[in-house]
Amino acid sequence: MQENITNTENAELEQERFKLAFDRITEILGEEILDKKYQDYFNKMSEFIILVKETWDFVENGSLYKASLEELQRRNKEIYEDILPENYDHSYANPAYAVSCFGESMGQLLSFVYAELRGMIPAAFERTMTGMVIRMELLLEIYQAFVCAAEDGAADKAESTVGNSDNDSTTPDAESIRQIAYWYVSDYYEYEAYEKVASMVLPQRDFATRIIMNSDLSDIRYLYYYGEYVTENEIRTVKHMTQLSEETVKLMADTYTEGYRIGFEVGNKDISIKKTVNIRLCLGFERMIKVAIQNFDRIGLKPTIYRAGCNIFQGRSVNKNGYFGANPNKQFDYDHKEDQALFLDKPLVTRKLECLQNAFEQYKEEAGVFGGPAVLEIFGEKPFVPQNKKEACRFSDKQQKMSVEYASKAGAMQNQYIKGEERSFTIIAFPVPDIGSQYEQIFDEIIRINTLDYKLYQGIQQKIIDTLDLGEYVLVKGMGKNRTDLKIMLHTLNNPDKETNFENCVADVNIPVGEVFTSPQLTGTEGILHVTRVFLNELEYKDISISFRDGMITEYTCANFDKEEENLKYIKDNVLFHHDTLPIGEFAIGTNTTAYVVARKYGIEDKMPILIAEKTGPHFAVGDTCYSHAEDVKVCNPDGKEIIARDNEVSVLRSEDMMKAYFNCHTDITIPYDELGELSVVTKDNEVIPIILEGRFVLPGCEPLNEAFV
Repeated sequence: MQENITNTENAELEQERFKLAFDRITEILGEEILDKKYQDYFNKMSEFIILVKETWDFVENGSLYKASLEELQRRNKEIYEDILPENYDHSYANPAYAVSCFGESMGQLLSFVYAELRGMIPAAFERTMTGMVIRMELLLEIYQAFVCAAEDGAADKAESTVGNSDNDSTTPDAESIRQIAYWYVSDYYEYEAYEKVASMVLPQRDFATRIIMNSDLSDIRYLYYYGEYVTENEIRTVKHMTQLSEETVKLMADTYTEGYRIGFEVGNKDISIKKTVNIRLCLGFERMIKVAIQNFDRIGLKPTIYRAGCNIFQGRSVNKNGYFGANPNKQFDYDHKEDQALFLDKPLVTRKLECLQNAFEQYKEEAGVFGGPAVLEIFGEKPFVPQNKKEACRFSDKQQKMSVEYASKAGAMQNQYIKGEERSFTIIAFPVPDIGSQYEQIFDEIIRINTLDYKLYQGIQQKIIDTLDLGEYVLVKGMGKNRTDLKIMLHTLNNPDKETNFENCVADVNIPVGEVFTSPQLTGTEGILHVTRVFLNELEYKDISISFRDGMITEYTCANFDKEEENLKYIKDNVLFHHDTLPIGEFAIGTNTTAYVVARKYGIEDKMPILIAEKTGPHFAVGDTCYSHAEDVKVCNPDGKEIIARDNEVSVLRSEDMMKAYFNCHTDITIPYDELGELSVVTKDNEVIPIILEGRFVLPGCEPLNEAFV
């Protein structure tokens, strides 16, 4: 009973805070206390909050579900309008504009505040009052600091008329505003950590699940129930999904869920001890996901479906992780991806880790039965080439190290509660209408690619593996403009009759079929990896070149920017994720020539997701191995041989120090067949056995793979 009373009191207190904060914000619009440029900023922020509050009321009174499509579209555009590309140049969310108005320090801070206020949009739709209150109070505290400074400055001016003061400052110093923002982040990390973990492991956090399972999925109005930005991409996706037969939708869903189940099977993991699966999707595919949820239910798994991060606590990234709609402006996300540079220090890192630990401890039972993610990715969107803005927040070298330290410790902590050796995943991808005028045909082709005969590929790939297992190392060389020249060392097989270096990967965790992969031995692995053009996590890289010695990155560059300094930073930030170096965690040979030919046929090579692109040639991952946090789990191929190459010289350090063993990143870089001159295995007797020459498979038994090229 006491607990219920406390909960009621807390709810009443929060409602009071909500009302007081909102009432005060509405008063700002009638005030003229500050210098005009700052008053304009706070007026705009107040107008935005009032708009979000109107949305809150619209959801709360049920109007959201009764509104016409036209009204829903108008409201959706209105709430995202300010950060759309056509308006972004004069938006305070744009750090370049904010800095031009307020100077570097204050401009960065006030731009961050606006970006953080935009995190109220999900709170309005999910009706989480705390998410609304804390952000309104943040703005009010900062506004009050400006008001006090303006009033003190006015008093000082009055005194100066009789010679008592020469101080005419009417604005607070940037450091005092930074401190307000710092303590906002520090104070509310506990709440946000609990929210993050709970949304991942608790199926009763079912906001998105209820939309998927209870809505009329042929009525596109449901897209607007999430609070995500909606464009023609999502609308046309729904319309196309509606036109597909039940059999086709079931085939898509079955491939997805069966891949997840088989992932546990081939990984020698017990799915029966798991109770939840985390579903990640882009809006528009709900018809397939609804069938998938039913499939998962039959094997005892309930869905958790959380929103992609959109605030300082959950992170903001061009590469979305969770469920999401259209991205209104990828440059906005790119500009704010390192806003933590405003505050990040050792105490904050410690605070974040403590809060995360407490959250996992609170939900340790639920975390223990969490099975891992089932991801539906999309591709075909217009390529995004980011603009590096000097005004955007960027980590210092010291902060980069702290960021890496936090990611490493947080990853290790999560693995304590959601054990890597017990969890699995699956990923499947489909195109969106932005891919071009032949969208429907491409969609059908991708369904075909995702459901290729895995038995055929399994047999061919086994022939490749048997040949690779004869080798001491593999040679990979580019052709034409590709300058790749790599020597990849393989682990020694002590018992070749029972051991293998390569996993025979068919349609399980990485759909579609089509690769054999290994964790190479680092010592002796060396050379240059070069690709003329590649997209990694939605970012384009031109002439990316990475050099290795003993399996570790020694040099890197690309040709995206005129200044070499910018090229180096671009790769370090987005491929190395602020690490000074990374190992080669994976070497693989993609065998899905069908996917390669489809990409060429429709001219969508630059739009293919890495999930499919990695199957269209040899690829190399920098970062952790494919067996990260599960290296001790025995894994066997269908022929019964155990894959012994699950570790490398870095990952084995986990017994000494987890921080030295894992990097919490894994980025695949693929050399397409048309840039591949040679891939050969070299035996201990120096016999060279070609597998691919000039982009074609030449190993006997692989002839069916070349049929797609005809």
